Amino acid sequence: MRIAFTAPMKPLDDPVPSGDRTMGRLIVKALEAAGHEVETATRFRAWRATGGVDVQKEVERAALAEAEHMAGAWRSRGYRPDLFLTYHLYHKAPDWIGPAIAAEFGIPYVVVEASRAPKRRTGEWAHGFAAADAALARADMVAALHRADRQCLADVVPPHRLAVLAPFIDAAPFLRAERKPRHTGEPLRLLAIGMMREGAKLASYRVLAEALDRLPASLRFTLTIAGDGPGRAEVEALLSRHPVTFTGTLAPEDIPALCAAHDIFVWPAIREAFGLVFLEAQAAGLAIVGGDTFGVPDIVAHGRTGLLSAEGDAAAFAANLAALLSHPERAAAMGAAARDHIGADHDLASGAGRLDALLSRALRNFAGRATASPQ
Repeated sequence: MRIAFTAPMKPLDDPVPSGDRTMGRLIVKALEAAGHEVETATRFRAWRATGGVDVQKEVERAALAEAEHMAGAWRSRGYRPDLFLTYHLYHKAPDWIGPAIAAEFGIPYVVVEASRAPKRRTGEWAHGFAAADAALARADMVAALHRADRQCLADVVPPHRLAVLAPFIDAAPFLRAERKPRHTGEPLRLLAIGMMREGAKLASYRVLAEALDRLPASLRFTLTIAGDGPGRAEVEALLSRHPVTFTGTLAPEDIPALCAAHDIFVWPAIREAFGLVFLEAQAAGLAIVGGDTFGVPDIVAHGRTGLLSAEGDAAAFAANLAALLSHPERAAAMGAAARDHIGADHDLASGAGRLDALLSRALRNFAGRATASPQ
């Protein structure tokens, strides 16, 4: 199938790394692994940091002009995709292009990773909210990446057009990363990975620091933190009482070996959609101590591959971490289960299969719409 792809939140070649960019690239890779031909239809970015009707209407005008230009260019070279797929749609990044192109060429329209915040129906984001809702109404299939988003989308997307697409990674580099053994008597090796910037990331570091401060002095550990940013001085100060090594920002190819040299991945996950790093750490054989936030419980099996605590609850986070630090054999068993879990349910092949099924449902829904009698 020929698939036209766009990512209004952030183009896939954006120079700033993020989980959003990574997931978008993984979706394209999985579609290609499933045998589809994927073309990036446009790099147009609808996302804006600030709202307001005037700002959003200007983005809409530019988006529709881009759609018109695309349609003309496609016709001039005789190109017609079989389906248009938009990755990551919400009020700050509406999609005007996909619905317009799908209508122009008479093809199915699919949205992967959509979220909806009803409180944005009014206020500075009202125009973008309405545009996102209009795209959802036009879509032949909508996929949320976790159950919490699905619940919000269910108000406007009927069940036959709504699914949860479990997130996935290219697990191969992590599954084949050779585990670095911990010698008897050595403290358990903790790992955290996260940018150091104001907002949810620094909030997670604050909860992590408070949790570590709560641990009994008898529990020994080392902590490695990969990441950097304008908040690094604050993070260093928060954790100054503990044995911490800061690596700075690492290249993606260095992450599998880093994970494989540790025992437990620790991250409070404040406002985390799901966190690809939870998948990566599990694939490398790490037990998880994390926050029970949004989609995290969809990818971390509480009690089997890790222990989750309520978002922001430093005391509960500390108790879970203490439970594993006190019983290294339990942490090792969870790490082994985590590798199996990712290999079976969240690798690239799994993602390709689920995406293929999603597209098949979209084609059926599109055909059903086309043959339905006018209301």
